[in-house]
Amino acid sequence: MREFASTAGAVFVALFAILLTTQLIRLLGQAAGGKLASEAVIALLGFNALNYLPVLISLTLFISVLMTLSRSYRDSEMVVWFASGLPLTAWLRPVMKFAAPLVIVITVLSLFLSPWALSKSAEYRQRMDSRDDVARVSPGSFRESASAERVFFAEAVSGEEDRVKNIFISSTQHGRLGIMMSGNGYTEAMPNGDRFVVLLNGRRYEGTPGTSEYRVMEFERYAVRIETREGRGIETTPKNTSLWDLALNPTTPNLGEILWRIGIPLAAFNLALLAIPLSFVNPRAGRTNNLVLALLTYMIYSNLISVSQAWVAQGRLRFEVGWWLVHVAMFALLILLFFKRLAVFSWVRLRK
Repeated sequence: MREFASTAGAVFVALFAILLTTQLIRLLGQAAGGKLASEAVIALLGFNALNYLPVLISLTLFISVLMTLSRSYRDSEMVVWFASGLPLTAWLRPVMKFAAPLVIVITVLSLFLSPWALSKSAEYRQRMDSRDDVARVSPGSFRESASAERVFFAEAVSGEEDRVKNIFISSTQHGRLGIMMSGNGYTEAMPNGDRFVVLLNGRRYEGTPGTSEYRVMEFERYAVRIETREGRGIETTPKNTSLWDLALNPTTPNLGEILWRIGIPLAAFNLALLAIPLSFVNPRAGRTNNLVLALLTYMIYSNLISVSQAWVAQGRLRFEVGWWLVHVAMFALLILLFFKRLAVFSWVRLRK
């Protein structure tokens, strides 16, 4: 049990570090491209990590049991195990005892916390995107507005958050290009809740690209309405919908999502038991082939769950059949592998 726990800790730290690195690179790329506010990177990184934890812990459980038993084979400890009269099935009890708490954690994460994290992530993204355009301006850089109709540039931002200096705005409306420049600007909220960007003592150039007809206007005060998306709310998908709401609205996409959430803890339990017969290693031949076979088994299992989820979501497979079909098939494979290993060791014992 101690070796299971120590191996699981090392494997989880390695996998979690890889997950955080890949997600951080993706989010930083979005922030660099202007698709995401830089201050939202850390929060979204936490939500994404929480979303992937069920799969991560499931893989950790499988690898830790596999590596621990493979080491026992490699160091000939399993020879002593079998010579003492203990069968391979005697490993079921300690493995199940180790896997049970992790499977419970995976179940809670998969059914409740993972969709909550996706919902909060979408809500946080929507809240960051619905901020007014001046709040999105970074000094010394061009930034596109949330509505993609305007481009802002501000040379500097004063001590107050709602004031900017030397601001440039380029907007396109009805095929005409308008460019406004001002030395100072600020935001203003109206009584009805509308917000405006107000430019002071500037100029506006308006015309159609490709023609020489332009109008130049000077103004003392020019207000540009800010486009917000506060009333739209977040986009609801089966992935960020709670389990209760999915059960109340049993459409095929929702049933496919329920199948996936149920499938992760079931797969984790099956994989922990599958690691016992898959861990067999010939000390003279190394364990490369064994690890490759175990990796292929995990990939095939995961892909079969994804395929059954897609078929249920498309209405090609009934949910009553899809949620258990793959897991029963893998459990049958588990029993077959156990019988195979038991038969081999029985034959070796008879020869001796």
